[in-house]
Amino acid sequence: MIRDMELIRALLLKLEAIPKHPASNMTIDPNDKEVAVPGYEVEQIAYHLELIDEAGFIDNANIHPSYGIGFRKLTWDGHDFLDSIRDPDVWNKTKQGAAAAGGFTLDLLKDLAKGFLRKQIEERTGITL
Repeated sequence: MIRDMELIRALLLKLEAIPKHPASNMTIDPNDKEVAVPGYEVEQIAYHLELIDEAGFIDNANIHPSYGIGFRKLTWDGHDFLDSIRDPDVWNKTKQGAAAAGGFTLDLLKDLAKGFLRKQIEERTGITL
């Protein structure tokens, strides 16, 4: 299955929005409406939840293939990555930059997103970072 960064972004936004106590654990089934993303099949969502875990973006992520993935919270890295790609304009520029390069790793995508975000902050505040 092909890694789809659009789906990873959508899932991170959904995971962040789940109303729960930070210290509690929950199991997310890829069929759950909380993680449903229009245009994507359950198998794609399950695969990408595993990729999000492998990237270290979620904490206490015990994968249970038969009934879902354990989830406690986003990690610091998960929040940082999501914050760097949250803005749709920054996300679109990041995707265009990665496409122009002909490929990317997750680390390069994060760096590219942070670079666009840094530029946006400088343009809006006049402060050079």
